[in-house]
Amino acid sequence: MGLFINKKVFRLGFSLLIAVGLALGILIQPAAALTEDQKLLSEVWRIVNRTYLDDTFNHQNWATVRQKALEKPLKNHQAAYAAIQDMLKSLDDPFTRFLDPEQYRSLQVNTSGELTGVGLQIALDPQTGKLEVVAPIAGSPADKAGIRPRDRIIKIEGVSTENLTLDEAAAKMRGPIGSLVTLLIERDGEGETEKRVMRDRIALNPVVSELRMTPQSTPVGYLRLNQFNANASMEVAHAINDLENKGAAAYILDLRNNPGGLLQAGIEIARLWLDSGTIVYTVNRQGIQGSFEAFGPALTKDPLVILVNQGTASASEILAGALQDNGRAQLVGETTFGKGLIQSLFELSDGSGLAVTIAKYETPQHRDINKLGIKPDKVIPQEAITRDQIGTQADQQYQAAVELLTKNSVLVGLGARG
Repeated sequence: MGLFINKKVFRLGFSLLIAVGLALGILIQPAAALTEDQKLLSEVWRIVNRTYLDDTFNHQNWATVRQKALEKPLKNHQAAYAAIQDMLKSLDDPFTRFLDPEQYRSLQVNTSGELTGVGLQIALDPQTGKLEVVAPIAGSPADKAGIRPRDRIIKIEGVSTENLTLDEAAAKMRGPIGSLVTLLIERDGEGETEKRVMRDRIALNPVVSELRMTPQSTPVGYLRLNQFNANASMEVAHAINDLENKGAAAYILDLRNNPGGLLQAGIEIARLWLDSGTIVYTVNRQGIQGSFEAFGPALTKDPLVILVNQGTASASEILAGALQDNGRAQLVGETTFGKGLIQSLFELSDGSGLAVTIAKYETPQHRDINKLGIKPDKVIPQEAITRDQIGTQADQQYQAAVELLTKNSVLVGLGARG
C-alpha cells in the first residue's frame, strides 16, 4: 500500500490573451481550445510538474512529454486515461499512478476501513518489475488461501500480470462477493501453484489485542496492528488503555506483514508511545525538511518490543523507526520492506484520482530506509507459520520478544502487578 496524504485539487480557470500587432498588421491567433480529455491530461501534467519529488522527472524534459502526449488524438476518456498512464510510466515510479474513478473510490474505501475483494496488499518489485504480495490482510480470503508475503502473482484469471499496473491487477482481483478468482502464485523454492480464492467483504478492524502471561507470570499486552487506516490510531489507543487497566507490565506491538497506509495514522500512533521527540522528517524536492513531533504524555511508559518482518512497510516503518530511534522500543524479527516514499492523493476534475510521490522520509536519526529497510535490534529468522500459530511456541520471533522483555531488569520478579 502506498503512504498517503489526502488533499483536493481544484481546477483553475485560464484566460487567453489575444495579442494584436497593429503596427505590423499581424494578428496572432489564440491556440486551439483543448478538449475535455486534453484538459484532464494537462491537469495531471501540472500536478506532477508542481509536486513530484524528482525535479529531473527521471532525467527527461517534462514539458516535452506533455507536448508529445497532446499531439496524439484522444478520442474518449479511455484513450485519455491510457495516455496519462503512458506519461506517468516515463517517470519509472510504480507509486506515482493514475486511478480511474472506480479505482479512486476503491482506494478511498480502503483507507476508510472497509473494502471488497480477496484482501491482498500488492506492490511491483522495483528490481524485477513482478507483481508481488506485500501482505494478505488478516483473516481475508487470500490469507485463508495460504497466500504469503513475497509471493509473486504471475497470472490472474489466466492473464499474465507482466504488463499490468498495480491498479489494473487490483481491478482484476475485485468482483462480486462469493465469486471465485484464480491466481497463479510463484514462491521461492516451491515453484508455481494455482490458488482459487473466493471474493468477500473484508472487515478492516486493524487491531487485535489481548493480555498474556509469560512463563515468569509477567502480564504482557499483545497488540497486532494490520494496517494504518482512518480507525487505526483510535483503536490502538483504546487497546492500550484497556490493557493498562488489566495490569499490563510490558507490551509487544506486532507490525509483521503490515503494509502501511495513512501517514497521519502512523504519526498519531507513534505519539501514543512517546512523551517527546521527533517522529519523522519529510524531505521534498527542494530539500525542505518538515518534521512531526511527539508532545505527550504517552499512554504508557512500560517496556515495548516491536515485531517486524519483510512485510512491514511504509507507515509501519515510520512507526518502528520512530520508536527505535527514540530508544522507546526494541525491534525483533527481520529487516523491513524498505518503502521510504510518501504519496499525496489528488482528486481530478472528472472524479478520477492521481497518486504522486511528493516526498521521502527519514527516521529521527536521519536514516533514509528506502529500498534498504530497517534492521531489527535482534534479528530472528522465522519459518512460515499459519495465522493460528502467531504468538505460540511455533512463533520464534514472538518468543524472542517475550524473552527480551522478561530479561529486562525492570520486569524481573515483577509478576502480576497490583
